Amino acid sequence: MSDPIPPARIVLTTISGPDEAASLARSLVDERLAACATLIPAVQSIYRWLGEVEASTETLVLIKTTADKLAALEARLNELHFYQVPEFLVLDVESGSHAYLDWLHASLKTPAVQGPGAEPKKSDGAGGQK
Repeated sequence: MSDPIPPARIVLTTISGPDEAASLARSLVDERLAACATLIPAVQSIYRWLGEVEASTETLVLIKTTADKLAALEARLNELHFYQVPEFLVLDVESGSHAYLDWLHASLKTPAVQGPGAEPKKSDGAGGQK
């Protein structure tokens, strides 16, 4: 029997444009709060704000993380985001490839100090190694 897959989460947020989304995503990945963030530009959002129906073109950000990172991720997203009420919706990952989920969890851990000459493999961002 294989090892159980640790819980993973996908967090949804939107932000005004691709440059802001890229900056947010890079910060979250750099800080190991997200293993990966996928940016989907030019989504149309229709919502009620201050009593009026509004429409905006935004960038959707899909953030891949783990359950134990959610509180810190939400706090940091609120610090970095300039919306008054940033979207922060968490979806449970019911299933996924064991290899990808292992990579996701490994990406969120602080790396061990490596000896001289040790060079880590680079990820292609989708869980594969280069």
